[in-house]
Amino acid sequence: MPANTTNAAARDGAAVPDGPAAVPDEAVAPLLRGIAVLRRLTEADGGALSLSALERATGLARSTVDRLVATLARMDYVRLDGRDVHLAPRLMELGNAYLAALRLPALLAGRADALADELDESVSLAVGDRDGIRFIHQATRRRAMSLSFRIGDLLPAERTAPGPLFAAGWTPADWHRWHERRAADPRDDRFPALPPREHASADAEFERRAARAALDGWALDDQLIEPGLVAISVPVRAPGTGWARGTGWAADTGWTVGAGEVAGAGDVAGAREMAGAGDVARAREAAGAGDMAGAGDVARAREAAGAGDMAGAGEVVCVASVVSHTSRHTAPDLRSALLPRLRAAVAAMEDDLRTAPRPQPGPPPAGLAVWTGASKQELGREFVESLARGLTVLTALGEGRAALTLTEIARATGLTRASARRALITHEHAGLVAPAPDRTYALTPRVLSLGFPPLSRTSLPEIAQPHLTALAGRVHESAALAVLSDTGDEIQYTARAAGGRVLSARVTVGTRLPAHATALGRVLLADRPDATASSVLRRVREEGHALVDEELEAGLRAVAVPVRDRAGRVVAAVNVAMHAARGTTEECLTRVLPELRHTADLVEAELRVAGRFCRVAVV
Repeated sequence: MPANTTNAAARDGAAVPDGPAAVPDEAVAPLLRGIAVLRRLTEADGGALSLSALERATGLARSTVDRLVATLARMDYVRLDGRDVHLAPRLMELGNAYLAALRLPALLAGRADALADELDESVSLAVGDRDGIRFIHQATRRRAMSLSFRIGDLLPAERTAPGPLFAAGWTPADWHRWHERRAADPRDDRFPALPPREHASADAEFERRAARAALDGWALDDQLIEPGLVAISVPVRAPGTGWARGTGWAADTGWTVGAGEVAGAGDVAGAREMAGAGDVARAREAAGAGDMAGAGDVARAREAAGAGDMAGAGEVVCVASVVSHTSRHTAPDLRSALLPRLRAAVAAMEDDLRTAPRPQPGPPPAGLAVWTGASKQELGREFVESLARGLTVLTALGEGRAALTLTEIARATGLTRASARRALITHEHAGLVAPAPDRTYALTPRVLSLGFPPLSRTSLPEIAQPHLTALAGRVHESAALAVLSDTGDEIQYTARAAGGRVLSARVTVGTRLPAHATALGRVLLADRPDATASSVLRRVREEGHALVDEELEAGLRAVAVPVRDRAGRVVAAVNVAMHAARGTTEECLTRVLPELRHTADLVEAELRVAGRFCRVAVV
């Protein structure tokens, strides 16, 4: 499983609380600059900045920004729209590599979603990221007032419900880093996912919460983030003992946690039963009276609860939380009404971890970075090859490859050992990978800081729009994306691009038309189980496209192809519409259909990346 890290006080330096650490001599400077560009875009509203704003935000020379952006665009990690730079969905493959190696979203998300449906409240899963917490799954409810947190968002531990549970396992060094970060950033300005702190809180208060969490095995957030928001959290523990770092497996139980992940908060849930009632009562009294402060007192609270006797209780791999609003539940009400059901769900999650099958890695990747040489030949000085190669190193890790040696990473990327080593030194300095004593490297939660939060909310129309615009520009005709209505009788246009002709199809987004009379509709209907009853739809399914010639309106011709999700289901369709006078139907199929299929392939490729661990809205 990937390693756990803390939030760095410096946004782009090593994970230290008192400012950027000295850059190692062997670090790859262009790679660090590229990481800085991606982080500034991630922090920007909508994941976009102008080139000039990016220059100011990074402090880099404009020529350097231009070259870095050109390289990232070549990798399809960003796209240029005029002078604006936007994060692109393919960048999510970096965060996907971490989440796949972690395995927890794939194994536990179903339980979290079911609990959210049962309680009609939002449920999240979070991992510790040094002195912060980072979300790895969100099951939100659709309400007028709903959560704005995204997968990958980083929050300060002291303003959350999961934070005390992770802090219960902090070392004295962790507490020292936390105190220094608090002193350097009292308003939490380094956490863009949160509103700035309006009123300072005493460090001792969080220390008491951590001590109490060590005793209780659960923790509350009573409007610490903002008024009205309340949450309750319970740790999810890995079963058994004998952890094997990075593989996702232990010899005796089949599960493991990553290096640096905290133990202690989860150990206590079962330990309380083993401790004497008097010991727990005295520890509670001390925690409530303010006698417990910092790491030593949390350790004493754990000892009083019997945590020291619970060597096999399992380490905390993540924390599950139920989030509500005071209009529905007060903080005390969360404990009485929701805590039992949350604990039951967590117990089921832990059973899932215990019985999870061994990860089955596919063939080991090879030559992931070989393509960069050809790009350098084509683009010359505008392509920063060391940046592209360095980012590709992160994709070498993933499901079944949670921890790799330097030799394995060099083989997977096609880089020399020296180049792979320098990239890993750079990523370690940036907090993106962590080494282990067994000479392997694992991704850290901080990989999610590279574009994942804003991109996790990307919709299918947003994915398709730039590709539709490019298609319309190539064929000089209007292009559109549509989905099937809930009734199945109509299509609804969700994105479009004009072709630039005086006479062209001008259907606005949101327009609904009869499904059976349109090329888009026939493609969508052809994927339904009852499509075989219609000879027209059978032909569309067999040919993989639909052509409608002046059936909906005189003079209007359209051809459409499906857009499929990761599971192969048709979730949308794209079309090109034109006037029938601009060629025969045969010419339409010869000239337009290949371009249309290429566009659908591009949309599907980005949809597969974006939809691996996130829900992609189709409208």
